[in-house]
Amino acid sequence: MKLRLVIILSIIGLAEYYSFIVVRSAVRNMPSPWRITLTTLYLVLTTMSWMGFILFRQINWATVPHLLRNVYIAFVLGFTVGKILILLVMLVDDIRRLVTWLITSIAYNNSGAADGGTPIDRSLFLKQTALVLGGLSLAGFTYGIRNRYSYRVRKIKLNSDLLPAGFKGLKIVQVSDIHTGSFDNHAAVAHGIQRVMDQKADIILFTGDLVNNHSEEVDAKYQEIFSRLKAPMGVYSTLGNHDYGDYVEWPSKQAKIDNLDKLKGIHASMGWRLLMNEHVILERGGDKIALIGIENWSAKANFPKYGDMRKAYDGLKEKNIPFKILMSHDPSHWHAQVIPEYNDVNLTLSGHTHGMQFGVDTKFFKWSPVQYMYNEWAGLYTEGQQHLYVNRGFGFLGYPGRLGVMPEITVFELG
Repeated sequence: MKLRLVIILSIIGLAEYYSFIVVRSAVRNMPSPWRITLTTLYLVLTTMSWMGFILFRQINWATVPHLLRNVYIAFVLGFTVGKILILLVMLVDDIRRLVTWLITSIAYNNSGAADGGTPIDRSLFLKQTALVLGGLSLAGFTYGIRNRYSYRVRKIKLNSDLLPAGFKGLKIVQVSDIHTGSFDNHAAVAHGIQRVMDQKADIILFTGDLVNNHSEEVDAKYQEIFSRLKAPMGVYSTLGNHDYGDYVEWPSKQAKIDNLDKLKGIHASMGWRLLMNEHVILERGGDKIALIGIENWSAKANFPKYGDMRKAYDGLKEKNIPFKILMSHDPSHWHAQVIPEYNDVNLTLSGHTHGMQFGVDTKFFKWSPVQYMYNEWAGLYTEGQQHLYVNRGFGFLGYPGRLGVMPEITVFELG
């Protein structure tokens, strides 16, 4: 733990050092008033961004005007990522300079004509590149605020020889990670819910994180909006790690229990069947499949294990159901337990990662920083007869936007 902290602080220190060097170089030839003003502005903005990190948990963000909160968080993230990009570019330049210096020193020493090691000037091109990348990061994260309600419908055709004939053509819509407490626009959210309904699903599945922390986030208006989700075979839901209220302090243990109980009641009042480590049998055309829903289960130490697959499976094996769908919020559950212990689960639906709301997400190439924590972080993954789909999330958390990884509504057609 101490080593990790030292590494993190070292990276931060280097990022700040190189960023200041780049800014100082950029303003060096400006008239004195401009140079002083811009350097001071940079130092003030740096201080403001660090105050945000230090006081993050002490600030009641719900009381901060939405526009101010959104712009500030986007600025801090863009500013920070920009400095990391500057660090990477400048490290490359310094490594180049070091290698060049070593080669030059050896060559001069061998020829007996060393000049005392005159330092090599920093590459102007790389300094300018670093500054541009930093600026693009800041601009990109600020622009990404506009994408927080830019819902993208992704359609997946999934074929399986194990699927009963009666369920061929079944249309499932998955929604995940709503995070109601982050929303600031009822009309935009209602538009997203209408897009779900436009898919005319046979069944709708929600895979957890209805709130950030508190059940009160789902006020009467949002309850009315979410209750518009209807499907012939029903709307089913599970809990995610944020639904338990583990990330805030409660006045008592009972207050935390009451919050979760109220949230469960909200699921029911909206017409959603909340599956708590249990399964239901779905029937269509004379055939049956199983839908299993468990509480949050994560293979990552920072997230809770409330899920109980044994309890959810109780009595299921005896029913001889050929096809099973599992709703499990955290995708790390798939490799850690589902594949090795429950190889008859054909399709697992997860969310949780949000694709980190930032990255490159195209048909041919996907990248996000979250992939260094989760091997499966967005889209469809297959091993043998088992499939996992990781939804990129309907809402947002922390960063009030989306940059490259859009909010998602997933439509599956089984065949």
